[in-house]
Amino acid sequence: MSNSTVGAGPGALSRGADTTLTDQLSARFSERIRQRLLAPGTRLPSVRECARRHGVSAYTVVAAYDQLQAQGLVEARRQRGFFVRETMPEPARPPAAKSPPAPLPISATTLMRGMFQPPGAHPMPGLGTLPIEWLDLPMLSSALRRVSSGSQLAPLSLQYGQPAGDPRLRRALATRLADHGVMATPEQIITTVGATHALDVVTRSLVHAGESVLVDEPGWSVEYARLAALGLRVLPVPRGEDGPDLAVMERLIEAHHPRLYVTVSVLHNPTGASLSLGSAHRLLKLAQRHDLHIVEDDSYAHLAPAHLPRMAALDALERTIYVSGFSKILAPNWRVGFIAAPPGLVDRFVDTKLLSTLTTPGLLEQALAHCLEHGLLRRHAERVTAKLDAARSRAVKLAEQHGCRFGAPPRGLFGWVDVGVDTERLARVMLDDGWLLAPGALFHATHRPTTLMRINFATTQDARFWRALAEARSAL
Repeated sequence: MSNSTVGAGPGALSRGADTTLTDQLSARFSERIRQRLLAPGTRLPSVRECARRHGVSAYTVVAAYDQLQAQGLVEARRQRGFFVRETMPEPARPPAAKSPPAPLPISATTLMRGMFQPPGAHPMPGLGTLPIEWLDLPMLSSALRRVSSGSQLAPLSLQYGQPAGDPRLRRALATRLADHGVMATPEQIITTVGATHALDVVTRSLVHAGESVLVDEPGWSVEYARLAALGLRVLPVPRGEDGPDLAVMERLIEAHHPRLYVTVSVLHNPTGASLSLGSAHRLLKLAQRHDLHIVEDDSYAHLAPAHLPRMAALDALERTIYVSGFSKILAPNWRVGFIAAPPGLVDRFVDTKLLSTLTTPGLLEQALAHCLEHGLLRRHAERVTAKLDAARSRAVKLAEQHGCRFGAPPRGLFGWVDVGVDTERLARVMLDDGWLLAPGALFHATHRPTTLMRINFATTQDARFWRALAEARSAL
């Protein structure tokens, strides 16, 4: 690593310092806040402006602001930015030998905020979205024009839609689900504002604060954080190549009596594994025996072979609640998701949806229905899958050429890569150079060091990234 400074002036940040650029930037704001040079209520520079001013990446600024927020020095205000909080004076304490503070880990919110930054100089290996150039904006634009022309615009815009969602879309979704063997009537489908909202509706409807929920481990940290924020106890179940460890799951069920298991059965995030038919059968028998509902998150359905087994198909939506969405394949901001539910739970889910969002945007739902009905989405998904197959092949070769190996067979959008060093330390170093990683610690319910990390095959075809990773790994 070079000993160059970044930014300008006597207080420029240093790449050759013992601490990362993120920690240096966080410490600089922290000192100014504690010395009251930045008064309570002061708005920090925008992420873009701060990055320009200090000559660092937007992701370094996001991580530094996250550290300040975790220390209670700033607060994030929705759509307004970060503001200095009122802080209580610290009680006097005897002087002690100074030691550098432990750097805060890259968190799920750091990764999520990265999704909202403008595209930078580098593709982002840690993000979970497709490259912009892979998306079909003309298809979306044409669909929106079609459903908003003439007299159709007024009812879709000037009044609330139906509580369960647009009927045309629910009919199209029922047809789409049949391709996966999931037999659901339109009346069993509830639309939501994306798959995350669908998961939230199901959870809020079926479990209450203080109760337990089973989850995959490794799994998606946003789901862990969401469940914890609802006051729920997260019970991690080790996830293998074929599915969850059912022996561990049964012990957890007998000890804690959870009512819900949330899982990604097909193209699991982060490993890319899919549930085998045998594991799915044994899991459903276990759920039946212990009165357990299974929430099957199929967010990556459009990137997966249709023949892979879905539990919702095997048990005909009796114990399984099927959740999916379209932002992964259409565009990140097309927040349309849905739930396919057992008939006895539909009204409960609709009530929870009404309390959280009233209804969902009919204009987007009708446009999506048009794409489904005319095969536009299917053809787009086929094009994306072909590109992803080629990208995965290139990324795997680059990873192996640079001394990495895969902790699970590479499939789907994500790879589970072993780089041989603590990926949380690696992520902090690479963040300073503008590469946002997803370290493996993010995917465990209990924080732990690991040499694994998740990569996005679509955004790791740049040899510069793998060279930078190899250099940073050697430095560590």
